[in-house]
Amino acid sequence: MSDRRILTLNAGSSSLKFGLYDPDAPDAPLETGAVEGVGGPSPRMRLKTPGRTREEALDPAAAADQGAALAVALSAVREELHGATMEAVGHRVVHGGERFSAPALLDADALDYLAGYEKFAPLHQPFNLAGVRAAQAAFPGAAQVACFDTAFHRTMAPEVEAYGLPYEMYGQGIRRYGFHGLSYEAIARKLAAQAPELLAGRVIVAHLGSGASMCAMKGGRSVATTMGFSPLDGLVMSTRCGHMDPGVVFHLMENEGWSEEAVSNLLYRKSGLLGLSGESGDMRALLESGSAGAARAIDIWVHRATREIGSLAAALQGVDGIVFTAGIGERSAAIRARICAALGWLGLDLDAGANDAGAGEISAPGSACRALVIETDEEGVIARAAAALAG
Repeated sequence: MSDRRILTLNAGSSSLKFGLYDPDAPDAPLETGAVEGVGGPSPRMRLKTPGRTREEALDPAAAADQGAALAVALSAVREELHGATMEAVGHRVVHGGERFSAPALLDADALDYLAGYEKFAPLHQPFNLAGVRAAQAAFPGAAQVACFDTAFHRTMAPEVEAYGLPYEMYGQGIRRYGFHGLSYEAIARKLAAQAPELLAGRVIVAHLGSGASMCAMKGGRSVATTMGFSPLDGLVMSTRCGHMDPGVVFHLMENEGWSEEAVSNLLYRKSGLLGLSGESGDMRALLESGSAGAARAIDIWVHRATREIGSLAAALQGVDGIVFTAGIGERSAAIRARICAALGWLGLDLDAGANDAGAGEISAPGSACRALVIETDEEGVIARAAAALAG
């Protein structure tokens, strides 16, 4: 083991994931962790080192926002450094804009450019960049490496990226970017090892978590995705509305007197499962609730998910397999069963026992369309990129 380390930081809309790696072995984390429930009443931290996993409840004030959660994470990381030098910090940055289509070393100019996209990803980009600045202060000698969620989708064709707007606006950057690219890259890598014949074909990867999207892959490359210009589009999410007629925005602002800030707060923070249920944006809590509001929210969420699979199947002109990943996709057998039950028209036959077990192949033998559960590894993607660029 070397005396150098790489740290990865991955700030999501309600969680902060992190990992500590030896740059000579970026596929074998020395420590991984997550602060979950950021901003909520019951935050918790999970830490995993080889041979040991522990979870602890946190005081809500200790994870009141992403800044506080980052302080908790950095404290846990320092305990594992044992005198080693931090060589690089790899960051998940949600929006890379038009400039970035691959991981990059960050300097002041790049940070200024990326800050220009904060308004398009307000639940992520500001926290991503705050993580960069905090890491610069904590580890001033380390290289700061950004890995972009939008980069994976740069293989989409122009007719997929373009909106039905005057075409010169496409050249001005108003286009479908797509997100969750680090997760999709991680799944493509794992499929190459676990099911290369499936990766070579037509696959829909469903990244279902607090933030949710899907990606249609052909030969391991992004062909289409549900998110667009911002991480607000597509599926119903924890607190985000997903796809919606923009006429609603005009109505609220022009006829109901809503401000731009109020509309943004509605669409990003008060909609989705939270708004539909009136209870919670947490799928686990809604599945346990049994209330009419919870049932309504889940029904609408599942409908949107199955409808988007149909759209992506058309983009692929057929589907050989579906991969479930991220928090809900990996952990909720009930949600997977409901989605798969609506996909019989694709020839998908679910193996109920395998689905309950929740790992690997969950489709029945002979199913025309395969279904798998694969744990995503965004931190591993970031660690490999940081090791390569720092080296």
